[in-house]
Amino acid sequence: MTYDRLVCANCAAPVAEGRCPVCRANRERLTPQGLSPAMLLTLTVALLAAIALLAAVRTA
Repeated sequence: MTYDRLVCANCAAPVAEGRCPVCRANRERLTPQGLSPAMLLTLTVALLAAIALLAAVRTA
């Protein structure tokens, strides 16, 4: 279930609207906290650099 269908017990408004502090806290808690696109790009570049470094060491 997503938070856009939840109703706050404190103010009786949809949690997605964030009318009271309880709504806002729960909205933040329920928001996905995955990796950002910038973080994924950084990790990919670091992985490719590590692979290139290992390949260079093996051929030397």
